[in-house]
Order: sequence, then structure tokens, then C-alpha cells
Amino acid sequence: MVVVLKAKTSDEVIAKMVERINKMGIRVQVTKGEHQTILGLIGDTKSVDESRLHDEDHVEKVLKIQEPYKLANRDFHPEDTIVEVKGHKIGGGNLTVMAGPCSVETEEQIIEVAKQVKLSGANILRGGAFKPRTSPYNFQGLGLEGLKMMKKASEITGLPIVTEVMSDEDVDIVAEYADILQIGARNMSNFSLLKKVGRTNKAILLKRGMSATVQELLMSAEYIMSEGNKNVILCERGIRTFETYTRNTLDLSLITAVKELSHLPIIIDPSHATGKWKMVEPMSKASIAAGADGLMIEVHNDPQNALCDGPQSLKPEKFHTLMETITKLHSVI
Repeated sequence: MVVVLKAKTSDEVIAKMVERINKMGIRVQVTKGEHQTILGLIGDTKSVDESRLHDEDHVEKVLKIQEPYKLANRDFHPEDTIVEVKGHKIGGGNLTVMAGPCSVETEEQIIEVAKQVKLSGANILRGGAFKPRTSPYNFQGLGLEGLKMMKKASEITGLPIVTEVMSDEDVDIVAEYADILQIGARNMSNFSLLKKVGRTNKAILLKRGMSATVQELLMSAEYIMSEGNKNVILCERGIRTFETYTRNTLDLSLITAVKELSHLPIIIDPSHATGKWKMVEPMSKASIAAGADGLMIEVHNDPQNALCDGPQSLKPEKFHTLMETITKLHSVI
């Protein structure tokens, strides 16, 4: 349920209304926009007597929300959420590019790539220290040592870090080094992990599961937000279909759907979506044209010898060309 207040309702009146609604056993999220204030009622609102809300002199209208996700719902928060990470704003018309190797392999590698993507205009350094792999025999990442290497690269370049956290017990250690905690596609429905990162003060990058609907994605975001963390960034990285030519099928329609249903920013990962480096640039341009808030791109200085996902990684010079193109495209859009 959403209570839309009339313009210029005072903070004192809002506080009294929140207190009264809390006494009904309902939590309230207050969202102050440029022209109006919205009270989002969270809990068992079926027991709330709407007439008691409509009678208020300061209430413009009361709306019922049918969708099961509340905090992630645009009705609760009409204005776009902007997630700020070390001075960089994600969402709200800003272009964000997260770039780096799939996996941290050596200190020299991650520092070199970090310097190159920073020079090309990337805002955030991506890299995997803990890697979920389909085969247990494949490279699983360097763990804590990989985090330390990323931290050093971050200190040298000034780029914030985004990296994946795979389990509840790793949240605290990853949060110690990273600025954005990534929830991978395979963990999108790991609800205990979602709750744990929801109790941190870190921005969360939530990747869509390979067979998840838009509602299921937003419900996963709701798990994080219900624990108090509102800094959630959604990520489309391709879904599983019958197509075998590409690694996954990039669903650009999700951008429009998310913009309509939610206020959370959404970025696109064309590297994992396609699995082919030649497709990364055209899909990146299509994503920006469709209204995405940013991109997550794999960049490796030696893709042929990469320990993970070399075929979908751009070389630094290719990434530089891509950045020039999408920066111009974004300014036009």
C-alpha cells in the first residue's frame, strides 16, 4: 500500500503519520521527491483500515500495490534510485562501465588491466577472486590473495572494486576489500546470502539468474532491501534458451521492463550474455540505446591464455575503442 501526501506536507505531520501507522504494526518507508512525499506501507496491510488514511487532510490518494515486491517497486519510489560508490553515481542518467578480467590471475595482470581500463574511461574495476565454475576441476579463483591483489590495483588507480561473493561465510571478508558485492546468477535465489549482504552497508550488484523472470529478479532484490540495504544494482547477463550459438541469450527487453516496474538501476553484461568478444561491442551499443544505466565488460591483456572466459574478453585496445563509441552514443541518447 502507498500513501501519496499532498505537496508541502510538513515534516512534523509526516512524522506523526508514520508513528500512527507504526502503531498498527506496519513499517513505513518515507520517500521524499521533488514534488511529493510517498509513504510506503510494508507488512500485512490487509488489516489496515483505508478510511483512516483517506480521512487525513494531508493525503492526496491511497494506492494498493498488487506486486509482491514492495521496496523495489517504482510505486514506492517514483524517482530513479542513484547508487553512489566512492563519488561515482550509478543510475539516474549516468553512464557506468565496470571493466576488468573475469578472474584475478596475478598481481601484475590485475594492476596492468586496471590501469588500462581506467585510462579508457572505466569507472569501476571488476575481477573475480572467488569463481563459481560449472566444473569442480576448473580454476576457482585465488580467494583472499585475489582480493588483496584487487585492492592494490584499486589503490594505484583509484577505481572502486566490484567482485563476487559466493557464500554467507565469505561476506565479511569480501566486504572488507570490495566496494560493490556481486551476487552471481547462480546465487540469485540464495536467500540466506541475499539477507546477509542486505545487512551490509555495501552496494550490491545482483545478477539475473539464467532462468529467472523479471518478477523473480525483483523479489531477490526485495530480499536484500528488506534487510535495510537499498543500494541495489540489477544486472542482465543473458538467460538460458534453446540457442547454442551464443553462450546465453541477451534479453534487452528487461531494461524497459525494469524501468517501468522498478526504480533500481540496471546494467548489462554483454560478455557473459554472448560469450563471444566480437559480439560485445554491438550488444553494448544496443544496451545503451535501450536505456541501460551501464555495462559490465570483461577485459584481459592476454585473452588467449586467460584462466577463465578468454573467448569473451576484449583486449585493452578493443575496449578503448568501445569506450569512445558508447560515450558518444550515451551523450546522444
